[in-house]
Amino acid sequence: MMNDNTPKRAQFATRLGVVAVTVGSAVGLGNIWRFPYEAGANGGAAFMLLNLLFVFLIGVPVMCAEFVIGRHTGTNVRAAFRKLSPGGGWGFIGYIGILSSVLILSFYSVVAGWTMEYIFRSVSGAAGGASPEALHSQFDAFAASNWRPAMWTVLFLLCNYAILSRGVEKGIEKVSNVLMPLLFAILIAFCIHSLFMPGAADGLKFLFRPDFSHISGRVVLSAMGQAFFSLSLGLGCLITYSSYFSRRTPLMKTAFLTASLDSFVAILAGVIIFPAVFTYGQQPEAGPKLVFEVLPAIFSEMTGGAVWSTLFFLLLFLASLTSTISMSEISIAWFCDDLHMSRRGATRLNIGIAMVFGVVCALSFGCLSDFTVCGLTVFNLFDYVSSNILLPVGGMAISIFAGWVLRRSVVSGELNPTSRAGRVLVGVLVFCMRYVAPVCILAVFLAGIGVIRF
Repeated sequence: MMNDNTPKRAQFATRLGVVAVTVGSAVGLGNIWRFPYEAGANGGAAFMLLNLLFVFLIGVPVMCAEFVIGRHTGTNVRAAFRKLSPGGGWGFIGYIGILSSVLILSFYSVVAGWTMEYIFRSVSGAAGGASPEALHSQFDAFAASNWRPAMWTVLFLLCNYAILSRGVEKGIEKVSNVLMPLLFAILIAFCIHSLFMPGAADGLKFLFRPDFSHISGRVVLSAMGQAFFSLSLGLGCLITYSSYFSRRTPLMKTAFLTASLDSFVAILAGVIIFPAVFTYGQQPEAGPKLVFEVLPAIFSEMTGGAVWSTLFFLLLFLASLTSTISMSEISIAWFCDDLHMSRRGATRLNIGIAMVFGVVCALSFGCLSDFTVCGLTVFNLFDYVSSNILLPVGGMAISIFAGWVLRRSVVSGELNPTSRAGRVLVGVLVFCMRYVAPVCILAVFLAGIGVIRF
């Protein structure tokens, strides 16, 4: 029997709110930072096409699985599996989600803090005219400076607290309704500016004209990984958010719209970055340093560079904030539902834990750089364990649970196809949950832990 959300449980008030919070959960540094450097390192357009394919073969089915589980149970990620499979041993998925959210929130907030530092530098003109080599030295010196990265990490988490403590509708939904349109407005303004750069034609050719000779096993795996990680799957973010969905929310449409907008943001990020990279003679395969070293050097050469630099790092900050809000909500919902804490108390506990671990992660580039576990600093350890182990295991488990364990009537009832084509689509989604997504995510997992090498 289907479960309606109880009257006491918060719900998102509008369809726009549902789209804004789910897209906000998916859109983050993975789209605006990771996608361009992954595309740059893996051949551009061919990588992008593979990534889009896997978004719909992996991302949409797993997203639908999370939506079904969350709305059907109307509870937090741990209680959802306990409710659907009492004594079935699937409760570990909930613990994976909670642990993953804490680890990711901790180190992700450090990187988000870096965006705040660069907003400050852009406004003050501190990086104006610096060469890429000087910017590299500046970034290393900043990361190792101890107190500044820690300060920005704490300030970023306080921003999260200010939103989360106001609740689901007045906090998360209301802020997402403002932040997501603002994020898209900045993206579009950047794209228009980039299209008038001298290197726009070369940049767009790199992004949109595929050269399939670049496709290799490594590129395919990278595209799978980008599709999986960019949508915030395997954490239980979307299980938690969908527990606030009303019965009127169309789950399949929401999943396809979220995946489409998430991919659209990544493509817009490429349209922003690659024309600038080709215009100023930089390398598209610059890797992670593209954002904090290469782009500031480009901005310093542009007319009005301080303005564009400020807007770009503001864009990264907004994307980080919408993602970390959803990560935090996983633990907060658990604290409220299972531990019967007040909303504010649960938020304080969640943010307090993240501050402690986040400061340790921030200091792992400075005074704690010599403290390692298995050769990894705390920042790198949290990143490795969550990204390479917990998220893929969680994603596989959620997909298998929805495809094999959960009754087909529950899946169909929640996805609610209203036509023959809709029923066929549900069949395709269930097939992908059972076979395609688990196999692809397993390949990403094996590559992440070093079993598969190229």
